[in-house]
Amino acid sequence: MNCMKMFLLLSLTCPLSDVPELLCPAYLVPKCDTLIFVLPLQLCYTDILFTEQERGVGIKSTPVTIVLPDTKGKSFLFNIIDTPGHVNFSDEVTAGLRISDGVVLFIDAAEGVMLNTERLIKHAVQERLAVTVCINKIDRLILELKLPPTDAYYKLRHIVDEVNGLISMYSTDENLVLSPLLGNVCFSSSQYSICFTLGSFAKIYADTYGDINYQEFAKRLWGDIYFNPKTPGTAAQGSDGVTIVGLVVLQVVGDVDTTLPRTLDELGIHLTKEELKLNIRPLLRLVCKKFFGEFTGFVDMCVQHIPSPKVGAKTKIEHTYTGGVDSDLGEAMSECDPDGPLMCHTTKMYSTDDGVQFHAFGRVLSGTIHAGQPVKVLGENYTLEDEEDSQICTVGRLWISVARYHIEVNRVPAGNWVLIEGVDQPIVKTATVTEPRGNEEAQIFRPLKFNTTSVIKIAVEPVNPSELPKMLDGLRKVNKSYPSLTTKVEESGEHVILGTGELYLDCVMHDLRKMYSEIDIKVADPVVTFCETVVETSSLKCFAETPNKKNKITMIAEPLEKGLAEDIENEVVQITWNRKKLGEFFQTKYDWDLLAARSIWAFGPDATGPNILVDDTLPSEVDKSLLGSVKDSIVQGFQWGTREGPLCDELIRNVKFKILDAVIAQEPLHRGGGQIIPTARRVVYSAFLMATPRLMEPYYFVEVQAPADCVSAVYTVLARRRGHVTQDAPIPGSPLYTIKAFIPAIDSFGFETDLRTHTQGQAFSLSVFHHWQIVPGDPLDKSIVIRPLEPQPAPHLAREFMIKTRRRKGLSEDVSISKFFDDPMLLELAKQDVVLNYPM
Repeated sequence: MNCMKMFLLLSLTCPLSDVPELLCPAYLVPKCDTLIFVLPLQLCYTDILFTEQERGVGIKSTPVTIVLPDTKGKSFLFNIIDTPGHVNFSDEVTAGLRISDGVVLFIDAAEGVMLNTERLIKHAVQERLAVTVCINKIDRLILELKLPPTDAYYKLRHIVDEVNGLISMYSTDENLVLSPLLGNVCFSSSQYSICFTLGSFAKIYADTYGDINYQEFAKRLWGDIYFNPKTPGTAAQGSDGVTIVGLVVLQVVGDVDTTLPRTLDELGIHLTKEELKLNIRPLLRLVCKKFFGEFTGFVDMCVQHIPSPKVGAKTKIEHTYTGGVDSDLGEAMSECDPDGPLMCHTTKMYSTDDGVQFHAFGRVLSGTIHAGQPVKVLGENYTLEDEEDSQICTVGRLWISVARYHIEVNRVPAGNWVLIEGVDQPIVKTATVTEPRGNEEAQIFRPLKFNTTSVIKIAVEPVNPSELPKMLDGLRKVNKSYPSLTTKVEESGEHVILGTGELYLDCVMHDLRKMYSEIDIKVADPVVTFCETVVETSSLKCFAETPNKKNKITMIAEPLEKGLAEDIENEVVQITWNRKKLGEFFQTKYDWDLLAARSIWAFGPDATGPNILVDDTLPSEVDKSLLGSVKDSIVQGFQWGTREGPLCDELIRNVKFKILDAVIAQEPLHRGGGQIIPTARRVVYSAFLMATPRLMEPYYFVEVQAPADCVSAVYTVLARRRGHVTQDAPIPGSPLYTIKAFIPAIDSFGFETDLRTHTQGQAFSLSVFHHWQIVPGDPLDKSIVIRPLEPQPAPHLAREFMIKTRRRKGLSEDVSISKFFDDPMLLELAKQDVVLNYPM
């Protein structure tokens, strides 16, 4: 074994499970001598779960470790992970990207770049991974779309140009360019056993006709250069020749009855009489298999353009490790040292067949992990100052995954993927596995940051109440199994699951019922999460006193500048920056006053939360040293308040809170956290309620592919669900149209079924969370009467959503100001003649 490559395979409308020969060498594929050519082989080797095979869609990412040869016969060890192509399961992609060194992006030749393609490219670029492309299903260009060879070439070139446009949009690396001439684009047809790069095809051509410099010939197989069949080996400009697609596909796939015998003679391919009697598709698959042979071109592409674990280790560590890269531990990981201290990053949990326990899947960055070795497991909340989220465990068995089975090993050195038994107990999502002693400087790897948000929510309860413990155990297990899944308990006592979409939650409920709890479970109608925001500045200064009357905090609330909340969430700006850098960012991009920008205390409700707390007090009016002594308590109260807003206990978003004044007790006893934290939360709420509060709802971005005669039906379905179309354009080289639209998530339930019904099954849609938008109407307008079983007009929606959400959570129907306003504050409101619509 000369080298090892690690890369990620992203399956879109052409799932990688359709390419069994690529993932699985011959010894992994079951043989049937009498039937193998009767029907196309539908192995779906990486579709392990019954639900994946039943639905025909990938749900879980599947790691495979295999040895593959390149064109020269040199063998390479490949760690491959096949990920789901559906946008609902993008969390599986995120987990795979974290431990990979490169990406092979599979794109359907007929459908081209779709919704998920752009998201995957953006995600891969953000993770600083090498990107390559495989354009799959090229047979569809000829057999389905009936494109002439020149048009087929332009279709393929359009796909490559589109992908390059997306890469340039998200990457600052000018060298990151995709081109078949560079060898980082290959072409394939899984159904007909075709896979080649320009270089690998040129070599096949040279071996067939001889006396050709295949490396120079490969450079002439892309571009406006045409192949002239009358003079093989020369290039001609004009319409008399055919392009590479015509050469590869048309002569083999096109007019089979008339051209195949002559073509086979020219290529030196000999078939038996029984093989010649096969139907067209099995015959073509057999011929292409004999002509193209092994997928060595694909291996060449990966070897040349995706770095090995050792080469890519430093970039990976700089991007994912929270500790110092210059430390001894950082250098050991950067060098991928198998003799260094153990550091292993786990990103996925795979359950055993009986669903009782989990195996942690991760990458060894440094050192060597041994079976039976004691290790220290660091959770996502572990820090050097707070070691509570850590536990000493003993490694059980170790495996190398080959999809449907595992190979047990005694040790796994740095640079490899591994399945670990015995460390699942303390792990919830991701973890860092290190040595229990002598490695005290070890810090964690960053938790996964997903490119979507879980906004769909369902409540669950067991049919038999006595089986509640089983359901709770099942919820803990399903939470480990799905990377972006969130489970929590509301104040009303109901157990809630949050996911990315209907299909996602449907799969979660299947696993919860059948695998992890094995009980009957009732599910409430799906709803969505909301956010709370403000649209104006607080109408007056709001203050709150501590219970001991020794401290007083005054705040106002106002909306954040457009785009700032997104910058905080995407970590364009970080609260950990020094004050100078933070001040320059806000002053330059958002025109903040430099003093205010340097007085930012916190983001909320966490380090990437879309709210800001600013100290806007003056040293001449406030004792800054006393205020600084309670800073942590005020920040905790601010983050508590923004985590559970006053309207319906949902996250506050896009709000800036300013501390205008603070009276702090001199004695430390009188300004403890028990006094300050709830007071800070209360003044956050009162300032929020005085700033014209509004609800925000999640919006989906929807991409629909449909024939031209179905476009009007798509418009109709969207209009009925408060959706609106943003773009409507034909797909180049295809009879289909792409309709791009926005639709409220709360109105998206059943959208796909409704769409198929109105288009007779001809439309295909994908939807993913895009942004938050203010709900029409005032949620606190008591004059609005919500009538049951009646659709509400647009101005009443905010009120309806708030009341129904509060009822579901076991809260009173209206916001009670007595919880958030002190008596002195109410007197101040009376003096100011402020009219409140809130009940006492």
